[in-house]
Amino acid sequence: MLQIDHHLISEDIFSEQFECELSRCKGKCCIEGDLGAPLDYNELKILEDIYDKIKPFLEKRGIQAIEEQGKYVEHAEGEFSTPLVNGKECAYLTYDKGIALCGIEKAWKAGKIDFQKPISCHLYPIRLWEKNGIVGINYEEWDICKCACIKGAKNNTPVYRFLKEAIIRRFGQEFYDILDLYYQEQYIR
Repeated sequence: MLQIDHHLISEDIFSEQFECELSRCKGKCCIEGDLGAPLDYNELKILEDIYDKIKPFLEKRGIQAIEEQGKYVEHAEGEFSTPLVNGKECAYLTYDKGIALCGIEKAWKAGKIDFQKPISCHLYPIRLWEKNGIVGINYEEWDICKCACIKGAKNNTPVYRFLKEAIIRRFGQEFYDILDLYYQEQYIR
C-alpha cells in the first residue's frame, strides 16, 4: 500500500495490467452490477443542470428510468449513483453498433456539455472510497474485464497508466507524476 498525503493506494494499480477492449466486452461494466455508477456529491447538481442537453443522446428506456427515479438515486448513508433500467443497465448509457457507451460522454464529445462523465466511470476499474478524510484508491477486478486484463498484459499497461487522463482529472498532474515515479522505482528493474 502506497500513501500519498491522505490517499491510500493499492499496489494492484501498479501490478495489474489493464486496457479496455470495448469491441470484445461490449461495455458490460455499464450494464451489469447491483447499483448504477457511484456519483460524487458535486456531480448531482451537474446532472441536474445538463440533463436537457444529454437527453437527446440517451435511449428511450433510459430516459423513462431517469424520469421515474430521478437523475440520481440516493442509497443508505448518503451515497448516490446513477439510476438503472430494470435494475440492470445504467440509465445514461446508449448503444452504438451493439456496444454500450456513455450518453453523457457522447454529449461531451459532441460539444454540448463540458462534463465528460462521472469520475467513477472515467476511473474504472479503479474504485474510490472515503472515510474520515482518507481516500482509498483500489483496483476492482471483475470477470467481465478479463479481455481488458489480457490486452493490458500483452501491451504491458499497468492500470494506473491506462487511467492516466482520469487520474489527472481527479487528482492532478503532480499526483499522477508521483504514481509514475513510484512505479518506475518499484516495478521497473
